[in-house]
Amino acid sequence: MPGSERTPADPGRTRPRRSATWAEAPYPVVVADRAGAVVESNDAALTLLPRLRPGAPLDDTVPGWLAASHARLTTPTGDRDDVPAALPGPRAGTGEPVEGMVGDRSFGAHATRRGDGDVVWWLVETTDVRLAEATLAEERRRTSLLAEASNTLLASLNLERCTEATARLAVQHLADAAIVVGPPDGRSLTVTSCATGHPVTRRLVRAEPDIVPGLREALEGFPPVPSRWIDPAALPDWASAEGFTGPVGSVVVTPLPGHGVSAGALVLLRHGDHARFSQSEEVFARLFAARAGAALSAARMYGEQAAITATLTRELLPPTLTQVNGVEFAGGYRAAAAHERVGGDFFDVHAGGDASAETLAVIGDVCGKGLDAAVLTGKIRNTLHALLPLADDHERLLNLLNGALLTTEHARFATLALASVRRDGGQVLLRLTSAGHPPPLLVRADGRVETAATHGTLVGALPTVRASTAETVLQPGETCLMFTDGITEARGGPLGEEMFGEARLRRALGECAGLPAEAVVERVQMLATSWVDSHRHDDMAVVAITAPRHAHLSAVDGHTRGRYTA
Repeated sequence: MPGSERTPADPGRTRPRRSATWAEAPYPVVVADRAGAVVESNDAALTLLPRLRPGAPLDDTVPGWLAASHARLTTPTGDRDDVPAALPGPRAGTGEPVEGMVGDRSFGAHATRRGDGDVVWWLVETTDVRLAEATLAEERRRTSLLAEASNTLLASLNLERCTEATARLAVQHLADAAIVVGPPDGRSLTVTSCATGHPVTRRLVRAEPDIVPGLREALEGFPPVPSRWIDPAALPDWASAEGFTGPVGSVVVTPLPGHGVSAGALVLLRHGDHARFSQSEEVFARLFAARAGAALSAARMYGEQAAITATLTRELLPPTLTQVNGVEFAGGYRAAAAHERVGGDFFDVHAGGDASAETLAVIGDVCGKGLDAAVLTGKIRNTLHALLPLADDHERLLNLLNGALLTTEHARFATLALASVRRDGGQVLLRLTSAGHPPPLLVRADGRVETAATHGTLVGALPTVRASTAETVLQPGETCLMFTDGITEARGGPLGEEMFGEARLRRALGECAGLPAEAVVERVQMLATSWVDSHRHDDMAVVAITAPRHAHLSAVDGHTRGRYTA
């Protein structure tokens, strides 16, 4: 018939010659009949699949994934035993492409049915798309890893735990072994290492960083040298990890950048039978090291600041009181906030040189709360310690302290109460002076509570401090209680707004007659704490001075102390 040709697979059929619509298409096009034989193809298809020829079975001329997809599309389910139901490929009428490889290139095959039952397969190359998707997936994986690293490393401000986490994460995601080298300390290096399937180890190594190529530069924060420049055979024995066996195939040495100074260096190792570090992997290792370095630097700075804070706090905390020269002393302190250890209330006891010398007890309250008040508290305590030789004259001592506070740039004042204490036989002699502070309370043996007859002006507020000194005697079992207004002004009770008050404090002290100093302090603290419950309160401080019952003097460590007898 003119204008037609015989179909090689079916000599009895005729069909139109190749359509110019797809014959000149830039995409490879293959036409196959329902029997799985090639009917036609364009030049682009022949270039891609040279074995294509009319009448040839698809199984012999195209990749298996395309032949299987054609069989699935053209053969009803169950009609052919050689077409597995689970074969990949589009189902009839779905319009879904099937994807596969032709050599090292990726293609998507789109099927179009013709009216005579043949199928036209359009092959669209997706290699670039696949590469882009793979690159995107890798970048997402790396971004997820960096986020995980940041969360893990910043979860702890402990330098040792942060260093161990750095080594462990590097082994999980970057290398077969990782060594974290801390900043050098003299000729010593702190080395934290980890290998796949083994725990993290930490040790101190006496070695020069120059032994490891690029390590000194990394420790000083310079950019890393490419891994191809590092000879793995040049690594010393300590630059490895426990459990890492076999020859080293490739090495990466990269800095751990910190806040202004280097936080150390990271050394990554791979076995000889594994792929060498690619340029992309080296870049990612530097990104990981930047996250780790920031976390390590933060942990190191926190550790240094915590050590400084602990040292300063020890100097600011009230001391633990005990017997001094035969007199019982006890003290208690509670800061205004639960998270604070120091504040504006303080007390001190400065022992006399011997039993005949007076011991100076001081309690005070600095205006303000928290660390700012604690700093001024420390200055007052240090100044009072320097003025101890003048403690026999309370008013003079207070005025010297007042002058020191007025010359500071801190516009803060303080209230103080002083007690000079001396044992005389079974009695305790007291000289009490209040400078703007609540006067001490005296608990007598019969339960009476008296107020010491002393008063005075604030310290650090006026040019001169005016204060009166009261003298009294404590008989055995009697107590002098010095306290700050945080006790009496503590608000709480059933409605949470009522002050604890001096009257309530006096009633509580009346029940403490004859008790040791420590028991009196515990009783007052317990009542005040129970009163405020969870409500806000000021700093609270209390000091008890008690004349021991049934005690005689004995020399202990150069000081005379009361020793109880039965």
